[in-house]
Amino acid sequence: MKQTQFSDLSLSEVHGSIDVNPSGPRWRQIFSFFGPAYLVSVGYMDPGNWATDIAGGSHFGYRLLWVLLMSNLMALVLQGLSARLGIVRGRDLAQANREAYPRLVNFCLYILAEIAITACDLAEVLGMAIGIQLLTGLPLIYGVGITALDTFLLLFLQRLGMRKLEVFILSLIAIVGISFFIEIFLAKPSLSEISRGLIPSLPGATALYVAIGIIGATVMPHNLYLHSALVQTRKIYRDELHIKKAINLNLWDSAIALNLAFLVNAAILILAGAVFFKSGRTEIASITEAHKLLTPLLGSRIASILFAIALIAAGQSSTITGTLAGQIVMEGYLHLRINPLLRRMITRMLAIIPAVLVIGLSGEGRVDQLLVLSQVILSLQLGFAVIPLIHFVSDKKKMGVFQIKKITMFVSWSIAILLLYLNLKLVLEEGMQFLNLPGLLFWKIFSAVVLIGAIFLLLYILIHPWLSKTVVKDVTVHGEGNAITKLEIPKFRNIAVALDFSRLDEKLLAFAIGQGGTESNYILIHVVESASARMLGRQSDDLETRTDQERLNSYQLSLEKNNYKAVTRLGYIHRTKEIVRIVKEEGAEILVIGAHGHTGLKDFIYGETVNTVRHELKIPVLIVNL
Repeated sequence: MKQTQFSDLSLSEVHGSIDVNPSGPRWRQIFSFFGPAYLVSVGYMDPGNWATDIAGGSHFGYRLLWVLLMSNLMALVLQGLSARLGIVRGRDLAQANREAYPRLVNFCLYILAEIAITACDLAEVLGMAIGIQLLTGLPLIYGVGITALDTFLLLFLQRLGMRKLEVFILSLIAIVGISFFIEIFLAKPSLSEISRGLIPSLPGATALYVAIGIIGATVMPHNLYLHSALVQTRKIYRDELHIKKAINLNLWDSAIALNLAFLVNAAILILAGAVFFKSGRTEIASITEAHKLLTPLLGSRIASILFAIALIAAGQSSTITGTLAGQIVMEGYLHLRINPLLRRMITRMLAIIPAVLVIGLSGEGRVDQLLVLSQVILSLQLGFAVIPLIHFVSDKKKMGVFQIKKITMFVSWSIAILLLYLNLKLVLEEGMQFLNLPGLLFWKIFSAVVLIGAIFLLLYILIHPWLSKTVVKDVTVHGEGNAITKLEIPKFRNIAVALDFSRLDEKLLAFAIGQGGTESNYILIHVVESASARMLGRQSDDLETRTDQERLNSYQLSLEKNNYKAVTRLGYIHRTKEIVRIVKEEGAEILVIGAHGHTGLKDFIYGETVNTVRHELKIPVLIVNL
């Protein structure tokens, strides 16, 4: 596997990969900016939002539509700030946090961001599993298992390029939207009653609770990380005119995409109001109950089928963007990049395990409670993303002429305060119910300690930027450069070469000779991997062992004919351990080893040897990408 230095670019494999200054008509240039907000918008119509929309519509008809509209406007403001941060500073939210806050605080923020992403993925897993069950009749626990297979889908889509990924997500959004608008056509709601639902009103205390749930489930913390990184996939000129153009076009992108998300959420609420509220079924609050009653109440089986298909599409689209957000926070906070498939599997397993445990131990009836729990966890994380974001885009020193205006600051902080209040209220209400349960003393104390710690952390990230003008630190992982005064060119006397008897051995030997010349000693290493060698080790004398030794001898003879000194060494059983052992025993000063340039799943499987050898040895390792 080819080793490279860590890049401090957000989503470096697709950073600046889309040209926004193409030749041709102006509409083409404008449309090249469109895309990031559509990936973000799926978080506003994920399965976690469905439950609150269904509850609002079945309990109060169309009277809470204004809450959806207000929460959509809040989301538009915050996502606009996130896009501005990414465009102007070339930093995603995780990278900006790393530069502004101390290491311990950043580690806490990273853990909280990962918890939020896992909670979000839990909602997507449950949503997809419920959709599969509703469509096929499979038990829910099997549907949860099937969702693990989509770990390979994102890997495939990323290899096709960012534009293809955006088209795929947009297709899933279209499926969700079309499905619900067909169902609304079947339900035939009253347009005059729908319009009255846009007038603010709260019919009772229960309506306030549902409204809090709708608002609390709207702005997802991981979307703020995601948007600030996705806008950087556009390659823009770094001058004031082009940056301003990018900000304006991304605002249009956000406005269109988030308003489409609003229409989808509104369609879910209107459908619930037209079908359940009008028929007196105001107790309907779960996705499964809603699906069961659609066919008998609308008189068409296609309504239930479209509902299930839309649920699967919503879950699939949301889980892809959640994985991208996970990659962003890990790279931004920790400067750690791992295999994308491994990253996807870790995130998905953290979501699947609690889902399987709850379904296995408590039955399918507790799934809706698990969905609510995921939304409560997301609510608790929101302030830790919103507060730093507002601080960063308000910073005149960092943002320059693109610092947000005073009125925008006022609106942003007002939104942040309202969201924090509503989410804290929701968390405290859920927490009081938990505290009233008998027993569970340890978990009650643990939950209280965590909540108190979270409040202190929230206060710190709120106050710190005002009290301390933090000097930007650790902007890149390379550190400050020093002037080069004198270079000491190393001379390698003993050079080890790990060979695998492929047609590429000649290339490895050429690179090895390039490091030493005729004055060096070359140690030719090969590890025998036959069944006999694995059982008997050095005592093995099978045909493969003898053949491998003969091949090494032929390489040695060829080198000596060209005036190069060489010795041969065979290793047995464990490839990596034997290479390390022989290199150390022979006193090699550098190792030349080949990597076969695998990508995706092959790299995940075959990347072990080079990585392990590189970490075990203290000498230079020249990795030749074959």
